Amino acid sequence: MSAYVLDGAVVADATIARVAESARSLGLTPGLAVVLVGSDPASQVYVGAKGRAAKLCGFHSLQFDLPETTGEGELLALIDRLNRDPAIDGILVQLPLPKAIDSSRVLEAIDSAKDVDGFHPVNVGLAASGVFERALIPCTPAGALILIDRACAHLGAKLVGMEAVIIGRSNIVGKPMAQLLLARNCTVTTAHSRTRDLPAVARRADVLVAAVGRPEMVRGDWVKPGAIVIDVGVNRIAAPERGEGKTRLVGDVAYAEASQVAGAITPVPGGVGKMTIAMLMANTLVAAARIKGLAAPKF
Repeated sequence: MSAYVLDGAVVADATIARVAESARSLGLTPGLAVVLVGSDPASQVYVGAKGRAAKLCGFHSLQFDLPETTGEGELLALIDRLNRDPAIDGILVQLPLPKAIDSSRVLEAIDSAKDVDGFHPVNVGLAASGVFERALIPCTPAGALILIDRACAHLGAKLVGMEAVIIGRSNIVGKPMAQLLLARNCTVTTAHSRTRDLPAVARRADVLVAAVGRPEMVRGDWVKPGAIVIDVGVNRIAAPERGEGKTRLVGDVAYAEASQVAGAITPVPGGVGKMTIAMLMANTLVAAARIKGLAAPKF
């Protein structure tokens, strides 16, 4: 029996509609500034999608396209200007940045109240301390949690007490995902590519989150029957069956195998990626409400 497919596009569209309605009911027009340095094709696609979503939500959306040769000082000056701009509630600097720019310094320069990516040390610290009501949470794990809740509802399961295994320990996904699941009373193991007997660790999981960046690394026999599988990976691999030089997107999970074992699973594409953009919109509205002293909506 095939797994329940968690359609990220459907859930993301519903989330964006809720954000737009909440913004209208609060009388807010949140301002989102997205900064892109260089011309990385994948980054351009992501930034374009974020801009379109902001318009759907009725936000005031600005995009700053800076050349690859932009210096760190110039980028920091732009961030300082946006920090002080009352029309801007959220600031996002698209990663990766050119090697000549110190990404940590740039992310730390963003006002933590406007850090809609949730990467500023203040937001990281608040989340690590379990103070989620004051933090801005990174968008990908926040979106993944909504999909996990959707899976639990479909399967008639409760997240409390489940064993969760996260493969990946990045600051962007792995670590905040662990914090969110701990806060929901899961028993959490953070595993990674050097974990001893990783397949055996993965097979313990009622909730398995793959965020390691290795194409189809998680095989079907790594998955506990009936588990919820969240695939965060987006990997482009050769697809000679489509023609010479053609490629296709796959996740970190071997979908065809895992979907025959799991209880619920996210596809790639069409899973977590859509939710990341939806949660960016949610974070922008939350930031705007907090800055203006209003009760922030919950998503």
